Amino acid sequence: MLEINILLLFMIIGAVIAVEVKDLLSSVVAVGAVGLGLSMAFLVLKAPDLAITQLVVELLCLIILIRATIRKDLPFSTSGRWLFNTLSTICFLAIFLTFAYFALKDLPQFGKPVMRVAKTYVEEGLSKTGAANIVAAIILDFRGYDTLGEATVLFTAVIGVLAIVRRIGRKKEGKNEG
Repeated sequence: MLEINILLLFMIIGAVIAVEVKDLLSSVVAVGAVGLGLSMAFLVLKAPDLAITQLVVELLCLIILIRATIRKDLPFSTSGRWLFNTLSTICFLAIFLTFAYFALKDLPQFGKPVMRVAKTYVEEGLSKTGAANIVAAIILDFRGYDTLGEATVLFTAVIGVLAIVRRIGRKKEGKNEG
């Protein structure tokens, strides 16, 4: 559980940085780091489906927030902090890739489920459900509510992206449409 404690400390530091930093873009990047840390925590806790969902939603939110703030705040180009920002990015990537290595190293070998429930899904999934393949049997029959929840989260994230990215404004009534 040392990995979880380190990830929690990383997320707390990222949250404090997001609140205390002066420029908006650095704050958005720090919030993104907290979300990526949470995704890594889900991987360490053996919940890869939650980790993937968190990662997708976090990346979409990060893209939206960066797009919203990039026009208002360009600290690295106006204040000459490109060296600090570059070193911070390299440091973050090194820490993130290190945690990713240790989290992914502990995953079981492909086709060798560790948990009892997963073993039951693999061994008896097709015979109990009558599905065409094991993935459909697990996702739609055994874990239907979980899949519905993940689809709802992803749908909401896509709708949020579309709401932010769409062009604001209406056609003027005096213009011809044809």
